[in-house]
Amino acid sequence: MDKLKQIDSFVAVSIRGSLTAAAQAEGVAPAVIGRRIDALEERLGVKLLVRTTRRISLTREGSAFLEDAQRLLADLANAEASVSAGGVKASGHLKITAPAGFGRRHVAPLVPQFVALHPEVSMTLNLSDRLVDLVNEGFDCAVRVGDMPDSSLVSVRLADNRRLCVASPDYLRRHGTPTHPTDITRHECLTLSSEASQTRGWAFMVEGQLMHVRPPSKLDCSDGQVLHAWCLEGLGLAWRSLWEVEADLRSGRLLSVLDPFAAPPNGIYAVFTQRKHLPLRLRLWIDFIKEAYGDPAYWHPHG
Repeated sequence: MDKLKQIDSFVAVSIRGSLTAAAQAEGVAPAVIGRRIDALEERLGVKLLVRTTRRISLTREGSAFLEDAQRLLADLANAEASVSAGGVKASGHLKITAPAGFGRRHVAPLVPQFVALHPEVSMTLNLSDRLVDLVNEGFDCAVRVGDMPDSSLVSVRLADNRRLCVASPDYLRRHGTPTHPTDITRHECLTLSSEASQTRGWAFMVEGQLMHVRPPSKLDCSDGQVLHAWCLEGLGLAWRSLWEVEADLRSGRLLSVLDPFAAPPNGIYAVFTQRKHLPLRLRLWIDFIKEAYGDPAYWHPHG
């Protein structure tokens, strides 16, 4: 216990920048924190902190030890949470973001369910089709649909996302049915603006190779729900996710075309800034949505 107290005090002082602040947070005298740091340095045989009257700074050894110490304390908290009878209660605020259409249908309904399970957690949900900057805008997690660009962010795949080329029966009666991906260049196409995953065009598999076809478009919109409505009105072909159009395919309001050329699914991801030291509330949220999306009955509620 003494060793853990020493490590905990060292981390608190390093993060808060002073013995006084660390002591106030714990409700003890600064001298108590100072004695713990002295005992830790003596036990390790190295100087971890340089203390002056004005400030405290980490030595090179202190900086190296801080990362290991934080990981140790986080692992201990997670271990206790997983085995204790009631579990360590998640608390605090989560700020999450998701694409507008997917978020309305598949993130927003899960938020109150999660908060009901963890009543000491509060949540902010931002729905936007722009690529939100998690770090600079202070978000804990994003749910993103599509191919993940290379970045320093950590991503966890939650489910597959299939894209289909669809049209209304009325549109196909008037304009004919495309039989090859290149045929779409002769059709009216409904395209989504300002989405990175479609900037290269619509994806198809042709003779074992991934092929992107850039569709012509008279009608272009940044909102996928509007494109969906236009497609139902018979205004053109659209390239939409299965989660969005499945009910329309079952009812016959839309028909899928070019199925033999369908590209492999991309993914639905939870994206966050770092893998280490995840707050319990964020770890539980990621586990919660992964479990929900991992249930086949979630995506096919009518069998």
